[in-house]
Amino acid sequence: MSGHLARPGLRPRRSTYLVIAAAALILVLAVGACSSSATVNNNSAAAVATTSIGPSSHPPTLSGSGSTFDEPFFAVAFAQYQRQHPGVTIGYSAVGSSAGIAAISADQVDFGASDVPMTASELAAAKGGPITQVPVDLGGEGIAYNLPLPAGARLHLTGPVLAGIYLGQITRWNAPAITVLNPGLSLPDARITVVHRSDGSGTTYIFTNYLSSVDPAWAARVGASKTPDWPVGEGDEGNAGVATEVDRTPFSIGYIEEAYDQGLTLPFAAIRNQAGAYVLPSAHTVAADAAQKPAITPTDFSIVNQPGATSYPISGYSWALVYTRQASQATGQALVAMLDWLTHDGQSYAAANGYVPLPPQIQQLAQTMLQQVTGPAGTHLLS
Repeated sequence: MSGHLARPGLRPRRSTYLVIAAAALILVLAVGACSSSATVNNNSAAAVATTSIGPSSHPPTLSGSGSTFDEPFFAVAFAQYQRQHPGVTIGYSAVGSSAGIAAISADQVDFGASDVPMTASELAAAKGGPITQVPVDLGGEGIAYNLPLPAGARLHLTGPVLAGIYLGQITRWNAPAITVLNPGLSLPDARITVVHRSDGSGTTYIFTNYLSSVDPAWAARVGASKTPDWPVGEGDEGNAGVATEVDRTPFSIGYIEEAYDQGLTLPFAAIRNQAGAYVLPSAHTVAADAAQKPAITPTDFSIVNQPGATSYPISGYSWALVYTRQASQATGQALVAMLDWLTHDGQSYAAANGYVPLPPQIQQLAQTMLQQVTGPAGTHLLS
């Protein structure tokens, strides 16, 4: 992977075309661009078909903005949906969860995406009225590192040690707190370069929520936030930006959504979970973590640091944000139909791209949330 994700400017939500800024790597996925078994290049910043809108009976263009955590899954899934539904055009701009919340709040896009649901104050500020929040995918965040270790060697870390690194209290790779976790591994006497997100990020929220759950010092000093006041480190935009920075910076460390490791040579650290086992992010370990908390809501959504011998502790759901009362019947119908597919049949593309298909009870939650969405006359758009 090279280059950073673009940060396109926002635009009115009912345009007949979508423009994604060309200042970064962009993947344009048209209808039929990939097969059901395809995986996505992690540098892609949007899944966009640029075909013109057809007759007025066709569904309108759908525009979305937000989470980079979601983007590898969205890129493939949206292209497949467009292939199966000719005439539907979906544009998604991966600009970070905070920017996605800002876009939907300003009524500039048809849907936002965030790895942490909107807060009460954010919901109250939404220009278009009440917002419905729909779980759309499930994934884990890997701790990537750039160290000259022997082939097959794997770094082991705990939550408190990771918090100490990001607090600036553990500054060298051969510090006793790290070496004691890695007996027999010769770690370099080199300063740790800490990399974090510079933009408002739901990925950051999941990471800092995890650190808050395992380290009182982190909870007291920094806490869980999309935009924390970082004690140390270098910031970069998007998951792809952090992955690129760690990849090109010796002795660095950073947190990225698991799918962004595809195609890179970066290893992930094994993280000690609540049961005391060292685990890596994978479909199995993220699913095991999520299974420990089968019922979530937009106000009780955290699944970090769950019990279980195989649970990966830095895991979380991401959410689509849509207005409960849609201003356009046609747009609302197209949007609800797409999200209903995404959270059910579309989950088959999650597993192929580094995510975990939504558990059945969470798919039911998604359907229940979508059943709340109505058209301008108050009629429900999903039966």
